[in-house]
Amino acid sequence: MTALLDSFREAFDALPDRDAAGLGESRRTALEAALGDGLPHARVEAWKYTSLRALERRSFVASTPVPDLDPAIVAGIPAPRLVFVNGRLAPALGAPEDLPEGVSLQPLSGVLSDGEARDANFLARRFDRLDEPFARINAALAVEGAVLRVAAGVQVQAPVHLVFVGAPADADAAWHLRHLVELGRDASLGVVEHHVSTGRHRHLSNHLLHAHLGPGTRLLHARVQDESEGATLMHRTDAALASDAHYRRVDLELGAALSRHELNIALHGDRSRADANGVLLASGKRHLETRLGLDHVGRDTACHLTWRGLAAGRSRAAFHGGILIREGADGTEAVLSNKNLLLDERAEIDSQPVLEIHADEVQAAHGATVGQIDQTALFYLRSRGIPAEQARALLTAAFCRETLSPIDDPDLRDMLAARLDAALARLEAE
Repeated sequence: MTALLDSFREAFDALPDRDAAGLGESRRTALEAALGDGLPHARVEAWKYTSLRALERRSFVASTPVPDLDPAIVAGIPAPRLVFVNGRLAPALGAPEDLPEGVSLQPLSGVLSDGEARDANFLARRFDRLDEPFARINAALAVEGAVLRVAAGVQVQAPVHLVFVGAPADADAAWHLRHLVELGRDASLGVVEHHVSTGRHRHLSNHLLHAHLGPGTRLLHARVQDESEGATLMHRTDAALASDAHYRRVDLELGAALSRHELNIALHGDRSRADANGVLLASGKRHLETRLGLDHVGRDTACHLTWRGLAAGRSRAAFHGGILIREGADGTEAVLSNKNLLLDERAEIDSQPVLEIHADEVQAAHGATVGQIDQTALFYLRSRGIPAEQARALLTAAFCRETLSPIDDPDLRDMLAARLDAALARLEAE
């Protein structure tokens, strides 16, 4: 057994409340499956671009509370918000009280200790595939996270912010957070995830989020990953859409040493729609991977996916865009665009669009490109007196900002644009 899996087994043995909400048996089953099958290797298709050989030789301790964290880390993030530091709830930094009636925001630990067993039934989901080891580990070890529920018909105006802070500690730590976002019929909500750091660290963060969109719902979901350059993040989002639901999604992958995000969207209901955009901004020696899985089940469903990638230094960015249109999903419209810029000859970008169609009367298209900055556009800007570095920055910013189009809240769009611009400025400085 690898050092990584050994440390996960030790963490499981030390869990004080692993049988909370009657989950003891399902937790042990998930752990035994993960330990028995081990970590996937490069010959496993879903992991061909991300090697775990270096990670599997590391071990992690359970996270401990971080005292006296500077409140400035969340000063620019408005309420309502829930804050976790190194995987632990930080009540002093949160501000969850500004929620309208019909909205519930709780830490998972509170649900497990005080709620009904059915409130935590999403934790019992099984993960049977060999290529989902971190989902299995999450199912075994997660005792904290955010549980956000919106009652039917409630329209939430201000976005809810979920903040995950990585802070330096005496030893490399791992934490496993499980989240639920659930919208009742005709409800609407905005959710923003912030993954940030207060300094350099080499922790492992493992997140699994379930988004359940009822009929006629609207969910705007933004995620900013700007973790420490030594951090490792394994993140998975599973979204299920009922009829007439609309899921708008923006992901900014800006930091970490190793980050992998699996975004799975199942369009079960007729006329459901997903607009999912994102940026992979790799620099230095970073390795960033995003894997999309769009599953069209209902009739007249739609997905529009716009992803941009940049790679500089000796970094690697990998993108997999998978669209499955099942038999009976007639009337589906599916469009995927993945464009990438190589900013350094030592960098690498891998793009793998996949379109699988089993229905008639569909409109589907996908395309992927990997190239360099348009020299004609660069020459045009320089001919207008703009210095070369500034001209490159203008072109890369315009290339990336297209992905922010699903954001109709001007304050939120400005905040995301500022984070993106800051990351681009760091890239230019490296």
